[in-house]
Amino acid sequence: MVYPGAVHSRFEHCLGVYWLASEAISRLKTYQGLELGIDRFDIQTVKLAGLLHDVGHGPFSHTFEREFLPRVLSGLTWSHEEMSLKMIDYVVDEHNIDIESESLKKVKEMIIASENRTSKSFKEKLFLYDIVANGRNGIDVDKFDYIVRDSRACGLGCSFQFQRVLETMRVIDDEICYRAKEYLTIHKLFAARADLHRTVYTHAKVKAIELMFVDALTKANDILRISSYIDEPAVYWKLDDSIFKTIETSSSQDLKESRDLVLRIRRRDLYQFCNEFAVPKEKLDYFKNITPKDIVCSQNSSRPTIDEEDVVVSNVKIDLTRGRNNPLESISFFKDFESNEKFAVKDDRISHLLPTFYQDMIVRVYSKKPDLVEAVSEAFENFQVKTYGMKAQVHETPEKKKRKKILRYNN
Repeated sequence: MVYPGAVHSRFEHCLGVYWLASEAISRLKTYQGLELGIDRFDIQTVKLAGLLHDVGHGPFSHTFEREFLPRVLSGLTWSHEEMSLKMIDYVVDEHNIDIESESLKKVKEMIIASENRTSKSFKEKLFLYDIVANGRNGIDVDKFDYIVRDSRACGLGCSFQFQRVLETMRVIDDEICYRAKEYLTIHKLFAARADLHRTVYTHAKVKAIELMFVDALTKANDILRISSYIDEPAVYWKLDDSIFKTIETSSSQDLKESRDLVLRIRRRDLYQFCNEFAVPKEKLDYFKNITPKDIVCSQNSSRPTIDEEDVVVSNVKIDLTRGRNNPLESISFFKDFESNEKFAVKDDRISHLLPTFYQDMIVRVYSKKPDLVEAVSEAFENFQVKTYGMKAQVHETPEKKKRKKILRYNN
């Protein structure tokens, strides 16, 4: 809806991860197969993990998991990775798929490797768990695929070249390591991911539409019982993006509020972006998510009254996968292919132009009603001055642009 070319599906992504996982394990087998004991079983499990790693995603993927479910099921601990494991068991049982139980166990372990990075249950061939969902340092074929695929689909350039990473990796001490000369190539992986989050995934308009999606699903939840689908794989697989068409085409009066929100999205009558603010890095240790109540309590009495339900706040965190830590510090490198010694590389040994801080926290505020944009913007600025002693980044609201246009015309 913001990048019209980005109509690729998660199915395509899963096929891409499947292919890249196959390329990675085949390369390791070609160059270190005898040394590492890579066999047909290992190749099959890695490829299956790549194919099935996202099968537990709900409609609108991360928006469903991180925005909608916490709002309607407070305190719930649920992840699409864990749901993927249930879905895999369900598919195998439902379709009587003949697969070894040990193979199935390994596939599921590889899918949740990033979630269970401290687990002691993975005892042999640990390097296999670095391929699809890398819990050690975040370098995995899942990122290789979506970073390149999303960049291309959105018409953006991508400086990261996954081929170079695949060509220079090798296993040392049961860990996938990378040639030291590719340090900047790997840095581009994390930088490209952060750039996609800033320019695509958390684009101001994208977030506005996401927030409207979540509001529409939340208002429809009691009637359509959307959140109840997550309990059983047998019904969960039926829940997909078509839930919005169900809302849009329903004539039920109980779904009118949700239907009206979907209609607003169709008509491009979106929540209006008012302003944003990057939290100073020295304040991040004490930062608490800003809420609509914070904004409402800072409004001017001379402006139209705004209520909490008129305001939406989006607290967006963007990092390089390791919060405020440099992800490259947890990566092992080697000098050349004749060497069997692995080591870490510090940023200052590579370039003084690399960042010294690795996380942004951006707070954006939206008005649900166009006539309250000015009031919400000023209340947000008042809150920032009161909290941090500085104003938010200045963005011209539609009303200000209109007044300027009229002024230029009159002159």
